[in-house]
Amino acid sequence: MHAFFIFIVSCIALLLQQAEAFSTLSATPTFSFPNLFQSKDVRRSELKEQILSLAAETKRGLTATDEQKEQMQTLFAELETLNPTPDPLKKASVNGDWSLDYTTSDSILGKGGFPRVGQIIQNIDTTTLTAKNSETVQYILFPVPRSVSAELSPVNGKFTDVKFKRFQLGPISFDAPDSFRGALDITYLDEDVRLTRGDKGNIFVLTRM
Repeated sequence: MHAFFIFIVSCIALLLQQAEAFSTLSATPTFSFPNLFQSKDVRRSELKEQILSLAAETKRGLTATDEQKEQMQTLFAELETLNPTPDPLKKASVNGDWSLDYTTSDSILGKGGFPRVGQIIQNIDTTTLTAKNSETVQYILFPVPRSVSAELSPVNGKFTDVKFKRFQLGPISFDAPDSFRGALDITYLDEDVRLTRGDKGNIFVLTRM
């Protein structure tokens, strides 16, 4: 009888422990399962919202911490897998003016140099195979517009070599050295967002103007 009583008490204690553990797990879950039935359109919208929010928070990447950079890389890579536009360089929708919202390129952000003022704009025209980057730089007391035009040489429907042709600094223009070359890999394109990877490993988030 005594042994049976001890058995019952032990069972009750075990049930109470399991109930407490279940309550704790329910209140503060340590992980969550991905929604396997979430549509691509919904996830795409969520990722774009998170990317653009983080881009604004970090001032185009200028003030991004290492943790924020890692977070952006993760979001960027996932959105690339949901690219709705195969061969973006063959689509008319890639053309036009795009505003640079985020980049990991220190030189484009002006880190350690003169600050950029306002938008950084990239124009693409696949009908003429040309591109142009424009920005305004605050040189001491004066904001000075500057730009560089380039020639595109597509390798396939998403990757193009870039040869810089001419620089413009205020009223002064001059030819770019022949060695000034690069490449662009357009990894995502929809009606309002474009993701691009550069030849030096940098990433670029652009929104249509």
